Amino acid sequence: MAGEAPFAGETVAVMGLGRAGLPGAQALVRLGARVLAWDDSEAARWQAEAAGVPLTDLTSADFRAIDALLLSPGIPHRLPAPHPIAARALAAGTLIACDADLLFRAVRETGSAARFAGITGTNGKSTTTALLGHILECAGQPHQTGGNLGTPALALNILGSEGVYALEMSSYMLERIARIRFDAAAMLNLSPDHLDRHGDMAGYTAAKRRIFDRQDGACTAVVGVDDDGGRAMADELAVGPAPVIRVSGAQAVSGGIYVENARLIDARGTYPQRIASLVRHPTLPGTHNAQNAAAAAALAFALGIPAEDVAAGIASFPGLPHRQERVAELDGVLFVNDSKGTNADAAARALACYPRVFWIAGGRAKEGGIAALAPLFPRIARAFLIGESAPAFAATLAGHGIAHEIAGTLEEAVPTAFAAARADAPAVVLLSPAAASFDQFANFEVRGATFRAAVARLMAERAP
Repeated sequence: MAGEAPFAGETVAVMGLGRAGLPGAQALVRLGARVLAWDDSEAARWQAEAAGVPLTDLTSADFRAIDALLLSPGIPHRLPAPHPIAARALAAGTLIACDADLLFRAVRETGSAARFAGITGTNGKSTTTALLGHILECAGQPHQTGGNLGTPALALNILGSEGVYALEMSSYMLERIARIRFDAAAMLNLSPDHLDRHGDMAGYTAAKRRIFDRQDGACTAVVGVDDDGGRAMADELAVGPAPVIRVSGAQAVSGGIYVENARLIDARGTYPQRIASLVRHPTLPGTHNAQNAAAAAALAFALGIPAEDVAAGIASFPGLPHRQERVAELDGVLFVNDSKGTNADAAARALACYPRVFWIAGGRAKEGGIAALAPLFPRIARAFLIGESAPAFAATLAGHGIAHEIAGTLEEAVPTAFAAARADAPAVVLLSPAAASFDQFANFEVRGATFRAAVARLMAERAP
């Protein structure tokens, strides 16, 4: 009943007390659940206990008496092998839940009809989610933005019926949704990623496709059509029930929303309408960001936001940290932090924005390494390689005659790249690793912060 604690009388286990799990456990306590929380890390357990979260060793818990297991997105429940706690939950028939699903339930059980917008895709989902949130802010629309980006879903405030949630949804989250219905949902693009978790490209595609589950004729499906996977998904969804808006950053789309000559065009009506300009937009460079802008606009329109507010939001968008973030300029060298470029496809989008770069790359390589970037190698003046993938990346670059050196660490790579770039100024030093961060850093945010700090040291050294 509306007004009651949504999870009163229920027992929810929480496994993994990191960025999403600990706030999720705290929220479940506030929402009335009996929480049984655990983490394999003793340090994480100490932190949770200090935050007032009750701990229970789930290795011996009776999952037949547990209503749901909130499993940290990074912990597998099926592939490549289920975590032992997940295996016990599956054997008992316990629901393995996504925090966005639990948020949706909490909102509905408080009597709120707040709407939900979800954004997924291999790349661009963080930028698109943040841009949609910014547009909602410019429009004065009550909203909360989070999910895989920023604030975890369950830690978001419960909104009234006039509110909107803008949620970034990873494939890890989407494979566990069972109840949430997105009033407006976007799938931006598809390229191979997380194949160990989803088995193969078909499994990964199926996970992304789930963002459109349970949509009906009152909902809207937004699909990027700048890649084969997106085009195929748009065609599949065209049979309904939700209407489909195709979006592109590279070509005109009949009946869709697209960017042409750096102008955002809405072609859903009788006559195409120009919505906004992306000419020399500092925080939305490149074709990929043009598609992100088109997708955010399509979602905003589906949520009833006027075109003038969409245009104002795009024009004033401050950009995202760690996503083509312009950190500083020194002696004619621009430093760009694209630490969130954790795979080759993401790095390609950054490399394509600059005619000539001094490239810092490397980390824990994804499947295929950087071979797919070969068409962009001519833009690389010199590469500075870090992390465990450095030898493999060096071999790929050597095979194409690209100048490179193994720097080992980011702290070494930044001043070395700056010295080379300054001799060739004006120039760009681009951190876009094309690899995960976990060999040397806790996450891509720490990697990006380390890059910023290294640039700041250079600035201090050059100060008069």
